[in-house]
Formats: sequence, C-alpha cells, structure tokens
Amino acid sequence: MSGDGNENRTNRRAIDPVTANVIQGALENIAVEMGYKLMRMSYSSIIRESEDFGAAIIDTQGRQLCESKQSTPLQSGPIPGYVKGMHQLFEERGEVINPGDVIIHNSAYHGASHGPDVAFIVPVFIDGDKLVGYSVTTAHHLDIGALSPGSCGIVDAMDAYAEGLQFKALKAYDRGVKNEALWCILRDNIRASDLVVGDMEAQVAASRIGADRFLELIERYDLETVEAASDALMDYSERLMRQAIQELPDGSYSAIGHLDGFLDDPQRRDFQIAVTVTVTGSDLIVDLTGTADQCDDRPINMPLEGTVDCAIWLTLRSILLDSSVYGSIPQNSGLVRPIKIVAPVGCLANPIFPAPTIARFAPGNIVADTLMKALAEAVPTQVGAGVGNLKVVAFSGIKGEQHWVHMEIHEGSYGGRYGKDGMDAVDTLYANTRNNPIEDIESHTPLRVKRYELRDDSAAAGRWRGGIGSIREVEFLEDSFISVEGDGHKYAPWGFDGGAEGNTASLDYLDTGGGRTSLPSMMPNRAVKAGESLALTGTCGGGYGDPLTRPERDVLEDVLDGYISVERAKNDYGVIITPALELDSAATAERRGASGSGGK
Repeated sequence: MSGDGNENRTNRRAIDPVTANVIQGALENIAVEMGYKLMRMSYSSIIRESEDFGAAIIDTQGRQLCESKQSTPLQSGPIPGYVKGMHQLFEERGEVINPGDVIIHNSAYHGASHGPDVAFIVPVFIDGDKLVGYSVTTAHHLDIGALSPGSCGIVDAMDAYAEGLQFKALKAYDRGVKNEALWCILRDNIRASDLVVGDMEAQVAASRIGADRFLELIERYDLETVEAASDALMDYSERLMRQAIQELPDGSYSAIGHLDGFLDDPQRRDFQIAVTVTVTGSDLIVDLTGTADQCDDRPINMPLEGTVDCAIWLTLRSILLDSSVYGSIPQNSGLVRPIKIVAPVGCLANPIFPAPTIARFAPGNIVADTLMKALAEAVPTQVGAGVGNLKVVAFSGIKGEQHWVHMEIHEGSYGGRYGKDGMDAVDTLYANTRNNPIEDIESHTPLRVKRYELRDDSAAAGRWRGGIGSIREVEFLEDSFISVEGDGHKYAPWGFDGGAEGNTASLDYLDTGGGRTSLPSMMPNRAVKAGESLALTGTCGGGYGDPLTRPERDVLEDVLDGYISVERAKNDYGVIITPALELDSAATAERRGASGSGGK
C-alpha cells in the first residue's frame, strides 16, 4: 500500500456500491493470482517458501488499486513508488512507454525499498495505444552482484554502488522484444544466476498474467466503470482511516527507539529513532525529527519512499483499522491520504544518495515499533508492547565454478497486547514472511539444522506475556560463507503498563573444538569451515500489564508448556506451584496479597 492517493479524476461518475465491491473482489483476485503463480514458478526458497514478494495493479495516476494479500507489506507497499520512480527516470531521459514493454527497476532512491527488491513493471494498454495502468511484481533476489555473496548481510557496503547492480527503470523488453544485452549483464554479474534470473523470468510472467487479467476486467465492465469503482473504493478506504484518526484525542504523542547499529564500532552504533505523532481532527502527521543522522558509509539508512513510509502506513493501518474489528478493507492508496510523513533530509530515515541502504530492514522495524510506542498513550488497548526484531542471514558457498546462496530470515516475536499474549517466533510488523521449512533447507543446500525450538524460560512477564523468540542452530556441511544483518542484541523490547521488558537476541559461532564466540548483530561476510555451526537466538517481545494480575491458571499453563520455570512463576507472577506441578492457590493469594495485587 503506497502512493499519496491524493490525485482524483475529474468528472468522476457515480457507481453503485454493489458493482464497486464486485470489481474490488475481482481486482484482489488478480493480485492474489499473480502472487501464487509467481510463487509456483520461482526457483528460490525466499520467494516460493518465505513469500518475500509483492504484486499489485497500479492506475495511470500511480495509485494502488489492489495488492496480493499473501505477500509481505514491505514488498507490495512500495509498488506505487516504483512506478513513480520509473516515470521520473523516463521523463529525465526523454523515454516513452510502449505496448509490449517490461521495465526492470530497483533504485532505492527512486521508490524501491532496497536494491535486492527488484520490480518488473508491465504497462497495460487498450485500443492499441491507450495506457490504463500497470501490472507489477516485486521480489527479493538472493544475489544482486554486491561486493560479497547474498543480498543481505552486505553490512560493509560503503555506498550504493557497493550494494550491487542498479536498474534505474531499464527496458527488459522493448515493444515485446527481449533486451538480450541486459539479460546477459544479469547472468554475467550475479552469483547463482540460474536461480536468480529464473526468478526474474517468473516475475515477468506473473506481471504479464496480471496485465491480461486487468484487461479482461476492463473488457467485461468497460474502463469508465472500473475507474469509477476504483475511485469510490479509495474514497471508502480514506473515510475509514479518517474516522479512525478522528477517534484519537487531538494532540502530540512522542517516543524514542534505538537501533544497535554496529556494536563493535563505537562510531557507528546506538542510533536513535525519534517519532512524534500529531493528531488534528482526521489528519495525522508522523514526524521523525530527532532521528539520528544518516550513516554515510554503512547500509543501515532507510529510503523514505519504499521503507519508512511503508513501515508507518502498515503500523497505523494495523492499529487503527484492526481487521478483527473492521474485517476486510480495500487495500489501496486511499488509506494513506490522511497521513503526512516528515523526515529531515540527511537523517537515517531520509538519506542522501549515495548513502547505502541495503540493510534497511531492521531499522525500518524500529521505526514501526517506535511509532506504536508513541501511539500507546492515545490508544493503550490497541497497541502491543515492544516487538522482537529479526535477523537475516546469507549462507553461501562455491561448488566448482558455481555459487550457491541461501537467505534465512530468523524470526522475532510480538509483545503482549491487550487481551492477548504475544505471538511466538514470527516475523514482525512489516516483514510478514514465513519461515523456511527445514526439509527445504537441507534438500537444497549443504546445511543441517541441528536445533529449532523456542527459547526456554524467556517469556517477558505481563498480564499478557510477551512472545518467545526461537533458537536455530545451523551446521555447515561444507566450507562456506555467512553474513548477517540484524538488531536486538543491546536494546530490549519495551514492556507496557507494568509489563516486563523482553529478552535480547544473540548470535554465536560454534567451532569444531567446542568453542563458542559471541558475534554482533551486524556482521559482514565471513568464511566458515565444515563442521562449524551458527546459533541464532531470537528476541522475545515485551510484556503487557501487571504480571501479578495474570490469572494463576494461565501461569500454570505456561509452566506446563515449558515457557517459564516454577521459580519464575513465583518471582515474576507471585504464583506458587507445587513439586507435583499443581497450583497452590492459598499460597499464591498470600504472596500476591503481600505484593499489593491479585489475580485469579
């Protein structure tokens, strides 16, 4: 979901709500079909298993009409920005868009979320030469020709050029003719090129499918009707968002968050994220003034358009228009019309080219989490406590003359929220990707997963406990390489309303002699030997509410499930559990009474 959504067609015709909703359903099905077919045609696990891709239909004004709901918000959300950036570059070069064109685009300073998230844009024409919209897919690619293997963990990139190939709105197909020179550049400059280029060809096919389906929809209802329905649906989404904002008390709400950065480098660590939310009627401003200056030579900067905006929009939509309350809402550019984002030029959230941005994932999650913390004062029952951030690991190696590359997103966890415990071991906020099945990892790569389990005795205490991070230990069966980008080793997820802070993450390197070395959350490419292992320990989300008010039966269940120990049940919750693992309600009431609280 992206695009400013503020431009409206003149002379718009009225349309009945039934027809508008039928067309909305058809649009959503187009995007979903694009997404599923991209998954099924793709070679790499990051797309077919983790679902790190996006698909959307965009109108001629750059407004998003629909998106693939099974994909990640960080992929579908920026798509209108990709189209806007494409137009900007075409205008600068004096190029035109023709039927049969397919445009490849990944410039982080022209709408893309970062370089590895490559878009393929197919313009849609009717009557031969009338442009009516765009069918677009995006996907994260395992390698993009950066200074080291993989497309994550390139944390030593000194500028945008070191992050890999830049495709600034280039024609992969020109009037239906394949640009063979460009495809040769791709194959000759990307590691594991059969895999990566195969995924790109799948994107082209999926985008063309979306274009065909959009044409079929227009042929069935006519262009004027489809445009009228799109306008009405965007107005409806805008009304819902404005109504939700209007229910907030007018005023300003602020919070501060922190990013690990490079903990082994005193000059490049402990970055501040500042968020102030100002509500005036049905308008809302998110101001990031006070956020740390950009890091000129390390890639933890975030594109304002493509990462920061999506983090903010996703968080506001999730908090203010909770699907459990509002049901299904048309996911289009109307949702963002009431929202203005301010970020000083030259800060982490609005860097100046050529500042590198490839490792913007973890910082963007901190923006979202800090925004949620700011809103906690206004809507305490609609937010969760602090989330556990993620890690992304690139595993790679060489067999003969060929590279193999695997990307693993190691999940975090959610904080507790009003009425619900935090979710365990999931990708958080704008990530929303799935974990990789162990069977898939071990059948396609020289890796063995030795452990994959929830952390012991680590759930943050609260009336609603924090989610639990996972532990994954991966053994290298051959000499290989690893690189890591992540967060959460220093700053614990925040607790809310008396809840405890969450537990920080860790990363450990295990050698063949039994030695264990602690590694930072940001680690550039490093060689490893066969038989050695990497142990990833995920962050645990914060607790929500006074732990002494958690029902004693829930505390017992946590003990029986192995989430917390008997000792922690006593110390954190005031719940006494016997050696037979039964509740001692009388002793619990006495202990909680002495602490000034109680809960049944």
